[in-house]
Amino acid sequence: MEETRALWNAWSDAFQGAWNADTDEELPPADVHYGPGWPADERLDHLPEFEGCDVVELGCGGGQASVGFARRGAGRVAGIDFSIRQLEHARRLARLYGVDVEFLAGDVTALPLVEDRFDLAFSSWVFQMVGDLESCFAEAARVLRDGGTLFFAVPHPFYELFDPETGEIDRSYFDSTPERKSIGDLEPEMTVFHHTVGEIHRALVDAGFTVDRLFEPGSTDPADYEEQWSHKPELMAKVPPTLAARAVA
Repeated sequence: MEETRALWNAWSDAFQGAWNADTDEELPPADVHYGPGWPADERLDHLPEFEGCDVVELGCGGGQASVGFARRGAGRVAGIDFSIRQLEHARRLARLYGVDVEFLAGDVTALPLVEDRFDLAFSSWVFQMVGDLESCFAEAARVLRDGGTLFFAVPHPFYELFDPETGEIDRSYFDSTPERKSIGDLEPEMTVFHHTVGEIHRALVDAGFTVDRLFEPGSTDPADYEEQWSHKPELMAKVPPTLAARAVA
């Protein structure tokens, strides 16, 4: 965990610079995204109604989704991340948009929040960096009000089996050995954890959630991925790159 925190502190400026450069707008992008495969006009369709509701983003990074929720009318919005440098970018983004978001330093397996506080817990492409999903989901359940929703997206465990260069399977689906991976062109590599779909479902149920739906968004057309953070659109058009879950506390 400490190594990953240090890496994100070191990577943050380059990562946020690349994200913010990918826009034709005057302000940096700040909206709710959760991985490739979702048509842009459907990204919010599967979230519960959050206007006026209290929302927490688990692993908020540069705050794009947190600010996006605030811009779209959410009530109280909080973002949690373990990288101090990422949180600096997040606070700057909130100031640029003139929205009120509380950004806190913390670990998704030990949230610095009181219980029964939020209606929606959201996370995008974070939990693959978490080895202890049980504690992560238990904490999400703790801070959600009764009937609240956890919605998260991760790299699809099946997509992660493929070598992005050759398109060949190079790891067993059942091999849970942590792996060293880079984020785009950033170096050095960080540790990611492999959880099967069944393990993710079990951890949610054990934390007290009712799994409402699993999503595997995608398209057979590689062109649909060219603007969605993808350097391998041909592979993504064959194998689902994103797995998302919606679960109720």
